[in-house]
Amino acid sequence: MTVYHSTIEVRSYLHKPMFHDVTDAAKLAVAQSGIKNGSITVYSAHTTCSVIIQEESHDTLYDGTKHLLQDMLDRLEILAPTCRREGQYLHPGKEHIHHAVDDLGEEAVWSLNTDAHIRSAFIGRSETIPIIDGAPELGEFGQIYFVDFDGVRDRARTVHFQLVGE
Repeated sequence: MTVYHSTIEVRSYLHKPMFHDVTDAAKLAVAQSGIKNGSITVYSAHTTCSVIIQEESHDTLYDGTKHLLQDMLDRLEILAPTCRREGQYLHPGKEHIHHAVDDLGEEAVWSLNTDAHIRSAFIGRSETIPIIDGAPELGEFGQIYFVDFDGVRDRARTVHFQLVGE
């Protein structure tokens, strides 16, 4: 059995939730691994990000967000409204802000991302996809998206690909 791991970096810069299509990177990881049958897990270590499989919806907003993905964001907005001010949610509290600002050198406003944590917990931080005959089984329209729900600042994110098989 072979175990293979690789990563890529994506950049979120729009100060809103962003969807990064990582399908081609996942396919490249499968090809580089040499695994013909097994599975690939696409994972986020970031607690404000998720990984989803969704249909390619073709139509986009002016900022590049696919219509189907924006529809998902619109529904999530009902469940976990965007954090716009301190006190809207219990988190972040004073101790968390103290740690973020004094220990990590962050700006307090960067901690106003409670909605992103909740959304990530709802959606999940990984997807596992079968590898059959050397290709991830995504169906006819499936695309793999790394979702960064945390729009409080421009930042780089790491996408992990963990493959197991033979």
